[in-house]
Amino acid sequence: MAGVGPLTQDWEPVVIRKKNPTSAAKKDEKAVNAARRSGAEIETLKKATAGTNKAASSSTTLNTRKLDEETDVLAHERVPTELKKCIMQARMDKKLTQAQLAQVINEKPQIIQEYESGKAIPNQQIITKLERALGVKLRGKK
Repeated sequence: MAGVGPLTQDWEPVVIRKKNPTSAAKKDEKAVNAARRSGAEIETLKKATAGTNKAASSSTTLNTRKLDEETDVLAHERVPTELKKCIMQARMDKKLTQAQLAQVINEKPQIIQEYESGKAIPNQQIITKLERALGVKLRGKK
């Protein structure tokens, strides 16, 4: 084939490149320093739970916004004023102290004190015991 016209090459040039750097390689200290020297922008972010041993599911940030937006005032129902007055009056009529009444209904004296001061959360079983011990109907008056 030596004298048959000009030789032509019909191959496309092949370019061999390195792979794009992975995210771990981008965070490498050498890569960051090289980027600083070249004047490239470097963005640093601090993760919310960085350096802690908390799982993502244990954080309270998921419902924090809902709790912050909550405007309802939530409180337990307390003993009504007329109920506490009725308990006090019936106890005085029977000439019992708070401790004696508590012993009769088999509860702590603190329970009677909380009911008479209006701080207790009404419990129907305790109110039933008080009705039996004092001989007075305490429920149904509203």
